[in-house]
Amino acid sequence: MKLQSDYKTPGQLLSKLIELRGWNQRVVAIILGVGESVINKIISGHRSVDAKMAVMFEGIFGVDADVFLELQKTYDLAKARITAQPDPTRATRASLFGDLPITEMIKRRWIDVDDIKDVPKVEAALKKFFGVESLGEIEFLPQAHAAKKTQVSIEATPHQLAWIYRVRQIASEKLVSEYSEAAVRTALLKLEVLMTSPEDVRRVPRILDECGIRYVVSESIGSAKIDGVCFWLDDNSPVIGMTLRYDRIDNFWFVLRHEMEHVLRRHGREREVVILDAELEGERAGTGENVSEEERQANAAAADFGVSRKMMDKFISRKSPYFKESDLLGFARTYQVHPGIVVGRLQHETGRYDLFRNHLVKVRNKITSSALTDGWGVDAQVDT
Repeated sequence: MKLQSDYKTPGQLLSKLIELRGWNQRVVAIILGVGESVINKIISGHRSVDAKMAVMFEGIFGVDADVFLELQKTYDLAKARITAQPDPTRATRASLFGDLPITEMIKRRWIDVDDIKDVPKVEAALKKFFGVESLGEIEFLPQAHAAKKTQVSIEATPHQLAWIYRVRQIASEKLVSEYSEAAVRTALLKLEVLMTSPEDVRRVPRILDECGIRYVVSESIGSAKIDGVCFWLDDNSPVIGMTLRYDRIDNFWFVLRHEMEHVLRRHGREREVVILDAELEGERAGTGENVSEEERQANAAAADFGVSRKMMDKFISRKSPYFKESDLLGFARTYQVHPGIVVGRLQHETGRYDLFRNHLVKVRNKITSSALTDGWGVDAQVDT
């Protein structure tokens, strides 16, 4: 008897087994010690066969319990496919709720929603946040690839893309002077003077405002791991966004100068590409075959800011492998930069990240006191 192929439900198999033995449903109920209605419902398909019942049937009919359970599973699945209505939005919803840091977006008021369980309101807020008419148009979704609005210099994750949209949202409402490349070059001279003191980073946002750069400090979100970003709202509206995820004076100045070089060279302007920098920190930063020419140029400019790469290399070659703190402080005074900036360069070039860590002072609280800030308990006041 080909049990699985001959019968579509466990009830049909049970009915045939009863018939073959010349029994009736009452006899089976008495043998098993259950109500006759239980057997009737199984045969009619109104009651499922569970593992316990399948084992009981095995004991009196000699048919493996797995056969009853497999028929039940197949039958249940067939019923579900008939009764469950296809919903094409489920896949989209799975991508949105699974890939976006929605809970954190709500907490930080990126989207105007009180409860993540209010799915219709969350979806409406996401459409507004990403500026689309339908959920399927949100850029990181597979079906939206052909209609991307935001071209990014590297493949961006949903978390990174959400952060970029937030920075763009904030920057769009910021008022600054008219952009001037000459003013940016003058600003670099003003900024270089500020590199001696952590307190002076407070002056950075105003200097950038005056040369027409929209500067935004936004805490990273979820697993975004972004250092900075440069993009253009239009031909004369550059934006620099920074996360300050490494709260150190050396990292702050390196990332800022890196992004300013992107602005000066108009990277991304003609192609309307967002220059996303996610790996500016660490011993492999700025190296490798996959680093673009744009990134090499920005890295070179940042490495020469404050203290030139040439002078730094000479210092290392003279003092290596034994570096004295007095030599470090003297070198920093000579070039009028904070010792932490020299330490950061020294650690990166030598790979000795244990050197003089006490000089790597924090600057986040100082820059956020004057910059347009979003994160660390502060919500940028923009229309969400």
